[in-house]
Amino acid sequence: MSDSAVDPEEVRHVADLARVDLDDEEVERFTEQFGDILDAFEALDEVPETDREPELANVMRPDDVRESLSQQEALQNAPESEEGQFKGPKVS
Repeated sequence: MSDSAVDPEEVRHVADLARVDLDDEEVERFTEQFGDILDAFEALDEVPETDREPELANVMRPDDVRESLSQQEALQNAPESEEGQFKGPKVS
């Protein structure tokens, strides 16, 4: 397991927020994987920064009008919807 302390309860909390059901085996696996990910980010902090000229590029593109999903199609896989809108958990 990695050096970063990731608690199984934190994994369960994140899974609950994402409305994902995890069994105990999955919680254990994700706890280890999240720790590995955090270790990778900590390793990035050790990479020295270099000075370089910023490269400017035009990343804008014209909008292309295309057919989109109907409201009913967009909501068909939502776990919850209300009055034609996605419904998410309350955030305090």
